[in-house]
Amino acid sequence: MKQRLHLEIQGTVQGVGFRPFVYQLATALNLCGWVNNSAAGVTIEVEGGRSPLHLFLEKLQTELPSNAKIDALKYQYLEPVNFKNFQIRASQTGEKIAVVLPDLATCSECIAEIFNPQNRRYQYPFTNCTHCGPRYSIIETLPYDRPLTSMADFSMCTDCQREYEDPGDRRFHAQPNACPNCGPQLNFLTAFKTNFEHQNPLTLAIQYLCDGKILALKGLGGFQLLTDARNFQAVQQLRDRKQRPDKPLAVMYPDLISVKNDCLLSKLEEKCLNSQASPIVLLQKRETFKLAKNVAPNNPHLGVMLPYTPLHHLLLNALNFPVVATSGNLSDEPICIDETEALARLKNIADGFLIHNRRILRPVDDSVVRVMHNTPVILRRARGYAPEPITLKQPLSKNILAMGGHLKNTVAIAQRDRIFLSQHIGDLSNQLTLQAMEQTLQKLSQIYDFEPDILTCDLHPDYLSSQYAKNLAQTLNIPLVPVQHHHAHIYACMAEHQLEFPVLGVAWDGTGYGADGTIWGGEFFFVDKGKNQRIAYLKPFPLIGGDQANKEPRRSALGLLSQWWTLEELSYLNVLGLKAFSEQELQLIKIMLKRKINTPLTSSVGRLFDAIASILGLYQRVTFEGQGAMALEFLIGDLKTNEFYGVDWEEKDDISTINVQPMVKAILEDLALNMGGDLIAAKFHNSLVELIVTVAKKSKLKQVILAGGCFQNKYLLERAIQRLTMEDFQVFYPQKFPPNDGAIALGQVVAVAQQFF
Repeated sequence: MKQRLHLEIQGTVQGVGFRPFVYQLATALNLCGWVNNSAAGVTIEVEGGRSPLHLFLEKLQTELPSNAKIDALKYQYLEPVNFKNFQIRASQTGEKIAVVLPDLATCSECIAEIFNPQNRRYQYPFTNCTHCGPRYSIIETLPYDRPLTSMADFSMCTDCQREYEDPGDRRFHAQPNACPNCGPQLNFLTAFKTNFEHQNPLTLAIQYLCDGKILALKGLGGFQLLTDARNFQAVQQLRDRKQRPDKPLAVMYPDLISVKNDCLLSKLEEKCLNSQASPIVLLQKRETFKLAKNVAPNNPHLGVMLPYTPLHHLLLNALNFPVVATSGNLSDEPICIDETEALARLKNIADGFLIHNRRILRPVDDSVVRVMHNTPVILRRARGYAPEPITLKQPLSKNILAMGGHLKNTVAIAQRDRIFLSQHIGDLSNQLTLQAMEQTLQKLSQIYDFEPDILTCDLHPDYLSSQYAKNLAQTLNIPLVPVQHHHAHIYACMAEHQLEFPVLGVAWDGTGYGADGTIWGGEFFFVDKGKNQRIAYLKPFPLIGGDQANKEPRRSALGLLSQWWTLEELSYLNVLGLKAFSEQELQLIKIMLKRKINTPLTSSVGRLFDAIASILGLYQRVTFEGQGAMALEFLIGDLKTNEFYGVDWEEKDDISTINVQPMVKAILEDLALNMGGDLIAAKFHNSLVELIVTVAKKSKLKQVILAGGCFQNKYLLERAIQRLTMEDFQVFYPQKFPPNDGAIALGQVVAVAQQFF
């Protein structure tokens, strides 16, 4: 008996070859009907016998295209209407809840085509298909159809149109489909010359890189700055021009073989590099590392990626050497996405510009991953991952907009049962980045016709994101609910792992505005529904010069030590951090400490790391966030020890204050005995882990969350997991969303959502 099956599907089902898959499945089973994209996902009607319909329903869920994901499937049987064939129908508009796919690295079939002289796409740098290519960076709004993307600027030629309409072709309904005859084209220019007629743009770019020059490349989600990674002078010139003196630079290698010549590579790290997200993966350098030393100075690791667009493949294949591939911006500015902007902002950095005429509609930087505890942990979530949503167990009754934090800013929108976290935006330290945040918010909202009912932001009143949220809430006349920074860290991790209350939340980072007005960062919380009780924290110490201490570990060190010793006593103890100050500076600091002038208190573990790095003589001043803490982690090397330092516990009103004086005193004694820095660093890390274990035991909670920027430290995270697991605790840590402030917006939504399920 013939029946008609009507299906409504939500999830990642647009831009992944899902409709062609449905078409081929239906026709293979001799079913008639139709499929189309809707703003909500995909709608299907199929008609036939009960048995083939059952088989269709089963295969629809078990034989999905590789990048597709079904989040919700509703179906009902209806009376047949006698369809004559199966069709892909025009898309419907409506309520926009479909999932926009991230940009995808070039698939192996497209790579084979661009290197095949017999193929019509030979050496075509914008080759793509339903399995790969641009998605999020080119979409204007839903549904995902060519007229609603930047590919609307290009009309398909006869050959491309034929592929697009052929159910047996892998470019069947591939929205960005293009070829050399009808698609985007390359161009080469400099800040002084825009006409290089009769010269191949790619050949010119290759020559520039071979000559040790700096190339600005318009990529998938924005501009990149490239230069020969073997050439010390070229790399140094890039650093000087970009104003990035020490921070490690990422490197793009031609292939895996060349990566393995310079770096150690686990199977999982290799899998990450080869994935369709194709992130930068932090790898350990080999002793035979051959690149310029200033690519990642004083760092045993290197950020590595493989070519992920046809343009990258063509470029790196011709060069056959690795290139530095860093974001196309000045330090602390957002990435450039169009050539006019790039020429204005990068003209003093790049010698040449390799551009194209496919518009980038939103900036999407390269993602960064570090494998820790045999799990890929996303440290920067952008290309390849954003804006995949997180699904809530229960739908929201209100739309929530979260503005995130100050550093590593992202924004988030939440509607129904989904939270969409934006791509990495950056530190909100200037007007350009604030504008980038505003544009990201507008464009993400545009995709989903999103209008907020509630706004949320960080508790810190002076953050630009908080000030923006306050003004927006007043303009829209909607409530603004600030969320404490470290609570947001914990809630983000809870959402990722779908955890039930209660949990012990350990939130360690560099800074966050506390509920008491001091700077937090070494926090332990008992977290239950509607309850975030601070049950333990690092005893606060003064930050000499306030925010200036973030850039000068010597200030954190002196602030920490000044609680217990006078400057004269510290001089006698021969503390290295003290020697970093002039006599005039010390006299001024004496007055500041005595009168409590610009010496705010902090409980930050991040600043404690800085203090110890200063005491050990690693860094007195830093040029990027986390430089001192990273040096302390790297100092351990391969050393194995279970030794740790003790601390004092001060108990009052069921709250533990952790006094690290015994630990610091022991470190000074070990230094006086000329103990190796690697052992001191390991003992320091081990001591911090024992703090977590002690508080976990006291709390009597079984679920422990480790969140915040300090847990980007591989040694700290892995040892904490090991020790807590030994004591029968269940340990959870951020993986799909960053442990740092890149997930604050997600946590803000979840914190506020507790009230609106």
